[in-house]
Amino acid sequence: MSGVSGSGPMGVGVIGAGKISEQYLENLTRFPDLDVRIVTDLYPDRAAEQAAAYGVPESGTPEQALEHPDVEIIVNLTIPAAHAEVSMAALGAGKHVWTEKPFTLDRATGLQLLEKAEGAGLRIGGAPDTFLGAGLQTARRMIERGDIGVPLTGLTLFEVPGPVDDHRNLEVLLSRGAGPLWDMGPYYLTALAQFFGSFRSVVATGRIARPTRVLRVGPKAGQEITVQVPTHVGVLAEFEAGQSSTTVLSWDSPHRRVGHVEIVGSEATLSVPDPNHFDGDLHIRRAGDDDWTTVPAAGPVGGRGLGTLDIARAVRAGTPHRASGQLAYHVLDTMAAVSESIERGEVVPVRSSAPETKPVTEDWDPYARTL
Repeated sequence: MSGVSGSGPMGVGVIGAGKISEQYLENLTRFPDLDVRIVTDLYPDRAAEQAAAYGVPESGTPEQALEHPDVEIIVNLTIPAAHAEVSMAALGAGKHVWTEKPFTLDRATGLQLLEKAEGAGLRIGGAPDTFLGAGLQTARRMIERGDIGVPLTGLTLFEVPGPVDDHRNLEVLLSRGAGPLWDMGPYYLTALAQFFGSFRSVVATGRIARPTRVLRVGPKAGQEITVQVPTHVGVLAEFEAGQSSTTVLSWDSPHRRVGHVEIVGSEATLSVPDPNHFDGDLHIRRAGDDDWTTVPAAGPVGGRGLGTLDIARAVRAGTPHRASGQLAYHVLDTMAAVSESIERGEVVPVRSSAPETKPVTEDWDPYARTL
């Protein structure tokens, strides 16, 4: 773990100026403890547009972010296939790293990133950081103080029609490192790990509804592609503490049913806000109740970028950060185990463990200047 480093707001360099950068830049530029110095992309014109839109003083190529003397942390918003390479380059340049999901596409490179960061005394963290928001943190507090009794099982559902043929990123979404498991799974699996701790094993099934698709837009329009990942995944998981969960992640449904997370305890069932969001009401139904009781979420909301902010504050204070590389790797390890279970038709153990994370207090203010 790196110690206390420097003082004042932490300089940020963004690599990747695609659609998701809009949400990040909206928040990163509003947190006083962060100073976004440069936005970069393989297409510098796109980076320049985003920098201008959010008042960032510089833009350019990824190399310029890595070499920038005022940048202490790189926010890696590239496509999944590039996550590991860009994160490794950032660590090699002496920068802390926040990376979008998935952490990497395989366990070996994920472990290499953790080892590289530890050896260099640098921090690395990975999305999602939604669990730092008021919604899931309120759920965690309720569970930890015994509001539902002993937590026993979890149920999570994500079902949507999936990307249409004229989606501009269709090929990426149906390639290795994507699909509903790798694209949406991190939100649901990270939430479950917050409530139950480390996954112990998984058994899963998967299917591809349409094995081939024809691209309708972009330079490859008219080209037929082979779908590389299951578009429907079902997972039964066991946790180290003995609880279990059922998860469905599907792009094959004609209707939408998203953000469904229920934690069943010995005395009550808790309905948790969408883990892809930072806020939302909770609902609890106790034994003997005829209906659900609404519980408003309490605490900071912030939005995408909270994980980057948490790293900055933790670096300055010399304390652990919450959305850590170890947690992101555990979720990666679990998703890899799910993929292997689908291929092999058997229970697959999850070898890594999720570190305990310090709760976010209700008065933790992302808009306060603390550095």
